[in-house]
Amino acid sequence: MASAPALTGTPILILKEGTTRTKGRAALRVNILAARIIADALRTSLGPRGMDKMLVDSFGDVTITNDGATILDEMEVQHPAAKMMVEVAKTQDHEVGDGTTTACILAGFLLDKAEPLINRDVHPTIIADAYKKAFQEAIKALDKYAIRIDPEDREWLLRIARVAVSTKSSARAADFLAKMAVEAILTVAEKLPDGRYKVDVDDVKIEKKAGGSLEDSRLVKGIVIDKEVVHPDMPKLVKNARIAILNCPLEIEKPEFDAKIRISSPEQMKAFMDAETEELRKMVEKLKSVGANVVITQKGIDDTAQHFLAKAEILAVRRVKSSDIEKLAKATGGRIVTNIEDITEADLGRAERVYEEKVGEDRMVFIEGCADPKSVTILVRGSSDRLVDEYERATIDALNVVKDILIDPRVVVGGGAIEMAVACHIRDFGLKLKGKEQLAVQAFAEALEEISIALAESCGIDPIEAVTELRSHHEQGRNSYGIDVINAKIADIANIGVYEPAIVKLQAFKSAVDAACMILRIDDIVAASRLEEKEKEKEEKEEEETKSSEFEI
Repeated sequence: MASAPALTGTPILILKEGTTRTKGRAALRVNILAARIIADALRTSLGPRGMDKMLVDSFGDVTITNDGATILDEMEVQHPAAKMMVEVAKTQDHEVGDGTTTACILAGFLLDKAEPLINRDVHPTIIADAYKKAFQEAIKALDKYAIRIDPEDREWLLRIARVAVSTKSSARAADFLAKMAVEAILTVAEKLPDGRYKVDVDDVKIEKKAGGSLEDSRLVKGIVIDKEVVHPDMPKLVKNARIAILNCPLEIEKPEFDAKIRISSPEQMKAFMDAETEELRKMVEKLKSVGANVVITQKGIDDTAQHFLAKAEILAVRRVKSSDIEKLAKATGGRIVTNIEDITEADLGRAERVYEEKVGEDRMVFIEGCADPKSVTILVRGSSDRLVDEYERATIDALNVVKDILIDPRVVVGGGAIEMAVACHIRDFGLKLKGKEQLAVQAFAEALEEISIALAESCGIDPIEAVTELRSHHEQGRNSYGIDVINAKIADIANIGVYEPAIVKLQAFKSAVDAACMILRIDDIVAASRLEEKEKEKEEKEEEETKSSEFEI
């Protein structure tokens, strides 16, 4: 039987035209390089004396910050491995709200330390497995060095919040914003029967207005609405407020289907308009009858209804965001009503006063003096929009670290001290291992030490001298020694009082290890051609064909 003819020279197309493929070590090196570029971009922004980045978007809007999550969010990252680093920051920010810069640069350092091992023919899987073992030891070390504190101790909470804020603003601003953040979280936190806390940072609303100074910022035990009173004849101040919170309009709703009304005389027109007016008057009468003297609605208010509300001396605000409506209900103890006919006195929220005040160039409505507010507002002021934005980011960080302490009341020493202590622990653990795993675990320890080196560089200390001196202290059991960034020297950080939540460090280590291991396991990149590029090529081809046809004519 004759054998089948060989298909020599026949191309076999598996992937679409334009698809590129990178395999093996080349793929790994490309991914590591992309991750390191992201880490290097953030490295100089670590710590209280970290440098700021100026980010200009496609519309020309400028953002100046050293907040890792904001930097990565504003950067238009294209490379898939670099996008994984952005995901690290987002995960860190979502879980604990702080430590995004640490998590990203640690992931970059882990990959940086892995590359020489790969060049020495250590398999990436061995490195990834060793990193996971080292991470388990890091958890044990954190548990060993963490200090349990009383979550109700305001001094501790202020200390933690101040450290979080100090990386983004001056010491004066840090004290001011930290106090507001601690008071806000303690107000909205709910203590459970088992002694734990239930805290949602979203219950703290942040309103920001440029103009004035930081000292004009304040915590409102209630809600601030960026709207003004709808009618000039309404009262601008209502004491002992009883607030109707509505998710329905104070206007005649249009029918869902098309309808026509035939009017043949002026009397019929007047009767029709009088009927509408009477309907609106009844709505206002209903609100007045249950004792409401403030109306806040998510929907619109008809001009005629505004007139009746003003006559009844009821303060009204319309078209309020749904998120603000929900926070208002939490703050005042009221219930959101979707049908005015169903409203009762028990549905009304309570506040000591509701008033309109001019803040900067705008008028805002303040609802404050709530008895037991489960939602509060921090009004952030500053001399410019960019400064206000940075104060807002600092306040969010402070709120998150205070929340973290209430959930897990353990702290660790800052200033790179805990990273050095964990690195020493992991280095000792690595000596117990054999073969190539030991090299990877030692690389993990070196990556942790890079955090201290980055802090030293940010304040002008020689990084080699700093890490050598720190290793000496830690080998002698002085585990609280780190970088005093403010005074640019090696010092006992515990004496300075710089502490961070243990859960933030734990999550940073976890996020960094997960990202590094995921990138190390990639040995093949198959990238399809971009749609935009195809469209551009198609347009260029059509243009060339048009030109050639014109030439022939």
